Amino acid sequence: MTSKKQINLGQVKIGQGAPISVQTMTNTDTCDIDATLFQINEAYSVGCDIIRVSCPTKESTIALKDILRSSPIPIIADIHFNYKRAIESIDAGAVCVRINPGNTPESGIREIVSAARANEASIRIGINSGSLSKDLLDKYGEPTVDAIVESAVINARHLEDLNFENFKISVKSSNVKDMIDAYRKLSKLVDYPLHLGVTEAGPYFPGLIKSAIGIGSLLADNIGDTLRVSLSTKDIKDEVKAGRQILKSLGLLKDSVNIVSCPTCARTLIDVVGISHEIEEYCERLQKQLKISVLGCVVNGIGEAMDADIGIHGFQEGVAKLYLKGKEIKTVADKDIITEMKALIDKVSSNNKY
Repeated sequence: MTSKKQINLGQVKIGQGAPISVQTMTNTDTCDIDATLFQINEAYSVGCDIIRVSCPTKESTIALKDILRSSPIPIIADIHFNYKRAIESIDAGAVCVRINPGNTPESGIREIVSAARANEASIRIGINSGSLSKDLLDKYGEPTVDAIVESAVINARHLEDLNFENFKISVKSSNVKDMIDAYRKLSKLVDYPLHLGVTEAGPYFPGLIKSAIGIGSLLADNIGDTLRVSLSTKDIKDEVKAGRQILKSLGLLKDSVNIVSCPTCARTLIDVVGISHEIEEYCERLQKQLKISVLGCVVNGIGEAMDADIGIHGFQEGVAKLYLKGKEIKTVADKDIITEMKALIDKVSSNNKY
């Protein structure tokens, strides 16, 4: 049940059947304009659709204005505690501000809404299990699923009372099951776009697993309109790649390459690991709906190769059979497999890369 309402973040549409967008967040000092723009462009180069930039100080919102002029993708200003930073960010040109109403005064909410309306900017109501209002924590005793959802609904209704509906909502938790339950409950109560994520998911590998389970489960239920994979990683491109891979796995990312490869075993006759990794890198920014299979032997190899646009499977030690559009076209020596596959990829895609 993707949202019935739609909002615009610059050129990116969110909700009401629009493609699910992938986000990340810069981790540079926002006042370092060059470093922040470099990171934004790096994220964009691997498919980031929207990026969030933290604006904790007035100096950072001043820098944001220069950053916005050169950013290739829409920027969301991330605001906590000081609502004036949200207003400054909107005036600087941010297409959206992320606020947590639990730590924003009533007067501040009104001023943010007024600025957003005047500038046609949107708002993200960001509810996290770690930053609920004192009233709700007193009521529930801890950040339960019901507390998180109630906070989201209360704040959504509050914006509606101010005649403002240009917003999206997130109800993140570091507990995967709580996160899933919260979004499922919220999706039945509101029609606004939902931003998905497991907050503070952790280091790279466990964070990937948590995010894939949490975000993937919801997307499989047709819940969610935009997402961020939150990882403790130095390279924010990791978050973008992970988010895109979750969408790929569910068939939700158009014009992307899906690589099928086996885990290898004693029957393996070719370098499946090396081949699949190099082909993955080669196709990383290929804008083409394409299925490629790389299997080590004939057990599942023939069937997968015939089902792929381009397929290869081990045939004899160091020798493989190469397939194009379901038909076997040649036998290839191990040392030539990557070259032959890249040539076919270029042929099929007509060099349509970006």
